[in-house]
Amino acid sequence: MLELAGYKVAALKAARAAGIPVFQSSEPSDHVAYLSAEAENFGFPIFVKAVAGGGMRRVDTLEAPAESLSAATREARSAFGDPTVFLEQAVLRPRHIEVQTLADEHGNIVYLFEPDCSLQRRHQKVIEIAPAPNLDETVRQALYADAVKFARALGYQNAGTVEFLLDTVGERMGQHVFIETNPRIQVEHTVTEEITDVDPVQAQMRIAAGESLEDLDIRQDELQILGVTLQTRITTEDPANGFRPDAGTITV
Repeated sequence: MLELAGYKVAALKAARAAGIPVFQSSEPSDHVAYLSAEAENFGFPIFVKAVAGGGMRRVDTLEAPAESLSAATREARSAFGDPTVFLEQAVLRPRHIEVQTLADEHGNIVYLFEPDCSLQRRHQKVIEIAPAPNLDETVRQALYADAVKFARALGYQNAGTVEFLLDTVGERMGQHVFIETNPRIQVEHTVTEEITDVDPVQAQMRIAAGESLEDLDIRQDELQILGVTLQTRITTEDPANGFRPDAGTITV
């Protein structure tokens, strides 16, 4: 279950099988000729995503796609030890919204609402705000329903995160698609903890020990959003070196 949830292509197939909306995507490969042909079939822009991790590169035009695809496979090999990537349709000006879930071994699943992590730097989150502001309530409830549906389809247990992109422009405005799931506690779990008064770290440990959500006194109809929480990340980059990642000292 963990391998399926953590392997992006398998997770996309599982989501599609469960009836959850997903992007058109290619089969995983490290062969640039195949990927180039698929890129032309998809149209642009597209994302090239590393199968084994969080690496991602955007390709906007048909010009020199092989060069971008080759670079993406090299980056995947360097970062994750696996050059395999897959292609996925890109969303223009998306919102990135995640639904936090808890599931026990008895089939009980709850959602812990949704942080919005749309403000990113090089596809890495900079600001998390929960609950997602200015979100249509119909869309919000659809995200909850699909997150629970996906967790149930996988037979998932413990803490998890189901990630979606929401279109904000064009014909698909207001529509969401599943992009991936994180079968683990999130680094930014404190955002969820603050708005729910549920400690996901403690909850996952007790669930792993065999306790149920009922034992933890966690029930969906009793969960409430207790305000608004915002979390920011400090990113260190060197502007004199092409804004590459850097290290330094934080002085208060």
